[in-house]
Amino acid sequence: MAPSEALTSVTLGPADVPDGLALSDAAGWNQTADDWRLFATQGRVFGLRDGDAGPLVATAAALPYDGGIGWVSMVLVNPAWRHQGLATALMARCVAHLRSLGATPVLDATPAGQQAYLRIGFEDGFALARWEGTVAATGARAAAPPADAAVVSALDAQANGCGRGFLLADFLQRSGTRVGLSPARTGFVIAREGRRATQIGPLVADDESAALSLLQAALAGVGGRVFLDVPERWAALRAWLEQAGFVRQRSFVRMSLGAAPIASVNDRLFVLAGPEFG
Repeated sequence: MAPSEALTSVTLGPADVPDGLALSDAAGWNQTADDWRLFATQGRVFGLRDGDAGPLVATAAALPYDGGIGWVSMVLVNPAWRHQGLATALMARCVAHLRSLGATPVLDATPAGQQAYLRIGFEDGFALARWEGTVAATGARAAAPPADAAVVSALDAQANGCGRGFLLADFLQRSGTRVGLSPARTGFVIAREGRRATQIGPLVADDESAALSLLQAALAGVGGRVFLDVPERWAALRAWLEQAGFVRQRSFVRMSLGAAPIASVNDRLFVLAGPEFG
């Protein structure tokens, strides 16, 4: 019997969040228990366990958005179980699930994953990169004013071509989340706590200058390690990050299995929510 034949297929629920978190922690990822809970309650997380009640060794998640878009992420395999086709099998389950809902699968792929996804029919969209930096704390943080979830969700939908109201509402109700709105309330930025660093994004703005103002305000309210995912299109924003001491951590390519507005860089989308959410 091949090792993979001893695995048990499972669909993760809220009770499985600690096991999912242990898997992403082992990979050094930034996802939190809140992120895993959201995938388990709002989407579908397919997993494989070693035996009926053994440790979780692989996962992949499918998260449907309004407007016929489905996000695929959290493709994780324990190093001891790699190169046995587990990720490919779980990806196929995500794609089949999203297609059953009438949703076009979309994901952010690493360069290594890009080649595998091209082979199963995904097409390249835009390039992006994760930037990492350390921000000096400026002292006590002022209390963040209550955020209007409806305004933030509407702006996000305009910039992404799909509705993610439940995602934005979840971000806003988390402890430690901070949101900034532009003076005219035509743009916003969210900073939320991650497992390894503060995650900045999404950031929606009228133009690159307005985006930079929102980003600078968001960074002034945090301290420590910071991650943000920026489309390569925004040269001025990337140049400012370099001047501020941020470094490029890794690159991604947005890919879709069919036509999807979210696979193109919108003129108002400057920082993404992260590869796990788009």
